[in-house]
Amino acid sequence: MAIIDWRQQHGDFFDGGRALVTGGAGFIGSHLSEALIDLGTSVTVIDDLSGGDVENFDTYKDRAGDKLNFVEGSILDAGHLKKLSVGCDYVFHQAALGSVPRSVEQPVLYNEVNTTGTLNVLEAARSAGVKRVMFAASSSAYGDSETLPKIETMPVKAKSPYAANKVACEALMRAYAGSYGLDTASLRYFNIFGPRQNANSAYAAVIAAFASSLIAGEHPVIFGDGEQSRDFTFVDNAVHANLLAARCDKPIGGEVLNVAVGQRVTVNELAEMMAKLLGRPELTPEHKDDRAGDVRHSLADLGLTKNTIGYEPVVGFEQGLEPTVRWYETVTA
Repeated sequence: MAIIDWRQQHGDFFDGGRALVTGGAGFIGSHLSEALIDLGTSVTVIDDLSGGDVENFDTYKDRAGDKLNFVEGSILDAGHLKKLSVGCDYVFHQAALGSVPRSVEQPVLYNEVNTTGTLNVLEAARSAGVKRVMFAASSSAYGDSETLPKIETMPVKAKSPYAANKVACEALMRAYAGSYGLDTASLRYFNIFGPRQNANSAYAAVIAAFASSLIAGEHPVIFGDGEQSRDFTFVDNAVHANLLAARCDKPIGGEVLNVAVGQRVTVNELAEMMAKLLGRPELTPEHKDDRAGDVRHSLADLGLTKNTIGYEPVVGFEQGLEPTVRWYETVTA
């Protein structure tokens, strides 16, 4: 499913290793699990399937064989996490409740799953003596600061419970690195998209939501004027950043690192591009009121990430958009 040849990028570094991927049946987690398996790693996935789907394993479960161990369970089950972490070299913590709008509706639930769940993951990793924990942080931490590009040293300004959860988890990552010698990295994802991203939710990410509408012959809905912009980042870039962080030969120490492409695209431009790719240019957007918690603009500075783990984007925005759109056509057919 990946555009990238992971062996070409990462060689045999992960051969014979063991990893735990939380949320590994989800969108990003399943891509990460696939890459690790193709790199020779034995992967245990824990996922409660509240946002993931075992069908996300379909394209690689046969070649994975016994290198893929799926466990249906929650990161709120601390004892279970500890057992699954034993013997693992790395933990890739992708599990979380997503969606800014839903977090505004359900702040207590979000704090319990996202923040307490992350504490459980760290405690399990500490107990098991894993080498490093990679955490799926979020660019929502920057809030509505007008400064562009976003640099990791900027003050955090969470505008939603979801963003606040992610910021709290970054602090936990840094604290565990400082207090217990458990090395950690917080990778601040900027609007990750790609195949397997769920389009069937009221809270679907914008590319998934646009694809669903356009394929159904409906006008895509834009909340606001559409001139808000995002650093849309194909999923292979997120996978690559996780693998580079795991491979890093010096302590990362809980550092927060941007993961993006470094290109800004407005939501109006996105809608037009996707309509053309799907052969439905007449399906112009329908605009509705802004949503609470949404930020206006997002663009990443990638200097620190490059200097720390050697990250540069491996797939550009347009290069990733077309196969993503084609995947939605396939699964909707």
